[in-house]
Amino acid sequence: MKALTLAAMLALTATASHAGGISGIFQTQANDDGNVGMVEFYDCGGKYCGRLVKSFDKTGKEISTPNTGKNIVAGMTDDGNGSFSGGTIWDPGADKTYKSKMSLDGKTLSVKGCVAVFCKTQKWTRVK
Repeated sequence: MKALTLAAMLALTATASHAGGISGIFQTQANDDGNVGMVEFYDCGGKYCGRLVKSFDKTGKEISTPNTGKNIVAGMTDDGNGSFSGGTIWDPGADKTYKSKMSLDGKTLSVKGCVAVFCKTQKWTRVK
């Protein structure tokens, strides 16, 4: 009976941990024009995806973009300890998709996009 109770507790802990992993809204690093986006992460079939929910210009004014509602990040697997891998990231400015890895440390999400051996990392900040 104790083993069954322990197994149930471990299962609930794993589910709660996964649910809180990367869920929320993060502000992207500014692009070359100074614009930032708000990316909301959500569970997409047992993995994590992030869709653009809002965009702002360099003065902080909300701007309209045809990319709102589209996935910026797709197919990320939670590897535990704040690490995520196996997904992709889409750069709307270049309209290119790259292999991606992410790591979460407190409110800072390091998002890495790579093509071959060349990678670029951005720091995104949790806002919600």
